[in-house]
Amino acid sequence: MSVPTRLLVFAPLIIAAVGAVGWLTADSVDEKRTTVTAAAPTPVPVQPQADIEAPSQLVRAPDNHPVPEHPPSSLVGTSVPTGWAQLDSTGALIPTPALRQLFEYYLSALGEESLPQLVARIRQTLATLPEPAQTQALATLGAYLDYKLAVSDLEAGYGVTEALEPEELQRRMAEIQALRRTWLDSATAEAFFAEDEVIDRFQLEKLRIARADDLTETERQQALDRAESALPEPLRQARQDTRRFAEYERARQDLANDPQALNAWRQQAFGAEAAQRLDALAQEQEDWDRRWQAYSRERQALLGGGLVGPELAAAMASLRGRHFDEREQVRVQALDSIR
Repeated sequence: MSVPTRLLVFAPLIIAAVGAVGWLTADSVDEKRTTVTAAAPTPVPVQPQADIEAPSQLVRAPDNHPVPEHPPSSLVGTSVPTGWAQLDSTGALIPTPALRQLFEYYLSALGEESLPQLVARIRQTLATLPEPAQTQALATLGAYLDYKLAVSDLEAGYGVTEALEPEELQRRMAEIQALRRTWLDSATAEAFFAEDEVIDRFQLEKLRIARADDLTETERQQALDRAESALPEPLRQARQDTRRFAEYERARQDLANDPQALNAWRQQAFGAEAAQRLDALAQEQEDWDRRWQAYSRERQALLGGGLVGPELAAAMASLRGRHFDEREQVRVQALDSIR
């Protein structure tokens, strides 16, 4: 198994083993989390249909699009995000980051299904809300879709975005933030984008520090530490956890032929209890590697054996069942799809 593939399979387990919780990387705060229950897809631009002026019209118009029984292929195996149906004591909708995640969950399938079809899916989910929250959620969806179209147009006008100076990046950030508060009320804009905007400010400060020629390396690191200290505690902790994971991966490679030294490193870095969990995980990974290599050889032979269609699919399912349990088979199918 290649290093990238191994990391794809075991990185989340390693982080869990040392008690790390979070999604903000040490070197880039633009990579967002992917949860077990539902992906958090990168927001995609919304392009209106040719016969409507704004995407929000799809929300205001009568819903004449039936929702298919099966979800788009990219959403198969995931679950609809939860925690978005928050109401106050009067039954009014409370805007939350989870509500935006719900919208983006469905919109990530744009291209597999049309925008009207995806809006119908979102409407079906929002229909579980009582009034007045349901009407408020639909209004928020319409405003959010119009905002996405507007920000897509704005960013298209920027042209090339590589190697921008901090001043230009700050100007563009301010324009986008103003656009959010033009289309969305302040409470919704804050709920949907507060974390993104904190991260944007941190990234901008990192860029300024990196391009400050008058700083020594010590001063540069001190400035970065101060910038990081302004992040909310969960984000700071996530960056620290990710750095620890990166250091552990380097130690695993450097001490691969010296298990005792590696175990001593684990105990010093994470403590005895976490070191035991990591040792157990390493053994699990070695067992996985052995089974994966055997499976891969048999899979290659099977693919060249002349079977096609349902016969090949059944044979592949049987092969996976011989080497992996039910939980692992889901992971194996995902790995097979990218090689």
